Amino acid sequence: MARQCDLCGKSTVTGRQLSHAHNVTPRTWLANLRRVRAVVGGVSRRVWVCTRCMRSGAIQKPIVRRWTPEAEA
Repeated sequence: MARQCDLCGKSTVTGRQLSHAHNVTPRTWLANLRRVRAVVGGVSRRVWVCTRCMRSGAIQKPIVRRWTPEAEA
């Protein structure tokens, strides 16, 4: 699985790291992804979402259902 946000498509970025001694080494920056439950197409699913999308409110969390004994009877 590629590390990619299911909503915005943010993924891994490659580049070069530069030290104080001007040593150049290749490195990668990973997207800050979290696996969360979200409502997708009316169904609650687990999706990989970046924290930027979570903060901006791009996802809708499912309704939390609390169990009560009266509901069963």
